[in-house]
Amino acid sequence: MRKLSELIFNNTYSELPSHFGTRVIPQPLDNPYLVSVNPLICDLLELDPAEAGTADFVDVFTGNDDLPGFEPLAMKYTGHQFGQYNPDLGDGRGLLMGETLTSAGKKWDIHLKGSGQTPYSRMGDGRAVLRSSIREYLASAAMKGLGIQTTHALAVFASDTPVYREKTEKGATLVRVAESHLRFGHFEYLFYTQRHDDLKLLADYLIKHHFPDLRVHTSPYAAMFQRIVDLTAVLIADWQAVGFAHGVMNTDNMSVLGLTFDYGPYGFLDDYVPGFICNHSDYTGRYAFNQQPSIAMWNLSALGYALTPLLDKEAIDTALHSYQSRLQQEYSIRMRNKLGLMARHESDSGLFSQMFDLLASQSVDYTLFFRTLTGIPAEALSESAPAFSELVSDLSPLQTWLNTYAKRLTLETQEDSARQRLMQMHNPKFILRNYLAQQAIERAENGDHQMVEDLLHVLANPYDEHPQFSHLAVKPPQWGKTLEISCSS
Repeated sequence: MRKLSELIFNNTYSELPSHFGTRVIPQPLDNPYLVSVNPLICDLLELDPAEAGTADFVDVFTGNDDLPGFEPLAMKYTGHQFGQYNPDLGDGRGLLMGETLTSAGKKWDIHLKGSGQTPYSRMGDGRAVLRSSIREYLASAAMKGLGIQTTHALAVFASDTPVYREKTEKGATLVRVAESHLRFGHFEYLFYTQRHDDLKLLADYLIKHHFPDLRVHTSPYAAMFQRIVDLTAVLIADWQAVGFAHGVMNTDNMSVLGLTFDYGPYGFLDDYVPGFICNHSDYTGRYAFNQQPSIAMWNLSALGYALTPLLDKEAIDTALHSYQSRLQQEYSIRMRNKLGLMARHESDSGLFSQMFDLLASQSVDYTLFFRTLTGIPAEALSESAPAFSELVSDLSPLQTWLNTYAKRLTLETQEDSARQRLMQMHNPKFILRNYLAQQAIERAENGDHQMVEDLLHVLANPYDEHPQFSHLAVKPPQWGKTLEISCSS
C-alpha cells in the first residue's frame, strides 16, 4: 500500500491536442472534512486507507492543495440530451486530475467532481452538493457489489461552502475513479466539429489503452465499435435484471467501456413497475425503466453515425444488428440464474412472461420477491404462496405461477440445494433504495455519517445476510416509493 504522495501518474489523456479539454485549477472548499472513504477503492488504487485520516488527503481532494502528478483537465465533449444534440457540453463541475498507475500497470482516472467552474459550466457554479455526492458514492458502491460494471467513488467530502440549489446546501466533492471517462459524446464532439483526424486519434487512443487486443485486428475500428456494442448490451442486461433505472441516458452519460456512468436521478425498483420513471424531470418517460434497452440502441446508433468517417455503413449496421440478440442472450442468462435454472427449456420464456405479468399486476416488490423465492425448497413450492403475503395482495394467481415454476424445476438435473445457492448468488438481499439513500443524506447533512457507513458495508456484499442490518432490507414505506429525484440531485 502506498501513501498519497507515492501515487504514480501517467497522464496520457492530457497529451492529446488542446481542444480535447481545458486546463483548470480546482476551486477550494471552505473548511472541508471527510464524510466517508471506501476502503475497497483504496485497494484498487493500492492506496493505504489510513491516508484518509490525514489533512493532506482532505486538502488534496477538495482543491486546497496539489499533488505531484496532478494535471487538472476539464474534458470537452458533446452529446444528445433527451434526443436533441447539444454542442455546449463538457466537464462543467468536474476535473480529470490525473491517471494513476498500479504496480501491475493498471490505469485509473482520478476525477474530482464538484471542483468549481470550468469553461463548460454553462452559467452553473461548478459545485456539487452533499446530497448528490452521497447518492453517487453509494450507488457506485452498490453496483460494484452487484457485480455490474461501473465507475467508482473513492471518497466524499463536505464543507462550509454554501451552494445554492432549491435551498442552500453544503458544498461537497466526490473523488470518482474509473478506467476511463471516455463517453459516446467525446466522439460526437469531434465528428460534429468535423475534426475527423482527431476522431481517428481518439479511436486509436481508446484501442491502445483499453482494447489493446484489437490493434492487430484487420479492421480495428469496426472491431472497436462492435466491442462497444457488446459491452453496452451486457450493461443493459445487468441493469434490467437487477431492476436499476439510470434516469438520464443521454449520449454524454454513456461510457464506451460499458460502465454505469454519471449517477444522477437513478432509482432501483421498489414495486415492479415496468414504466418506472426515476427522473422527476423526464416528463415524457423517455428514460423509463422499460425503455432503457431501446434507448441504448438509439445511443449506439448515434455513436455509429459519429464514427462514419472511420467505418462504412455495412460495418456499423452489422454491429448494431447484433445488439438486440446479444442483449436478449445476456438477459436470459441473468433471469435463469435468478430463478435457479441451469438448463435452457422452450417453456422458459412463458414462465418469465407469466411471472412479470404477476409482478406488474400486483405491484410486487421486485427485490424481495426474488429473495423470498430463493429461500423456498422445491418440495414446498406447492404451498408456499403465504410466504409472500406481505408482498402480494392476491395469493391465488401467485400460487398458480409457483406450481408452474415447480413443474419446470422437475426438468432440472441438479440438486435443489444447488438451485438455491445459484439463486442466492444472483438475488441480492440489499439494494440502494431511494428512501435509504435519502435518510443517509439527511443524517449526514446533520453531521451523522453512520448510516452512510452502514449502507456502504452491506452494499459491498449485497447477497450476504448481514443479520444485524436486516432493517435495511425490508419493504419500503409508501412515502419512500414516491420520492422525486431530478437531474439536479
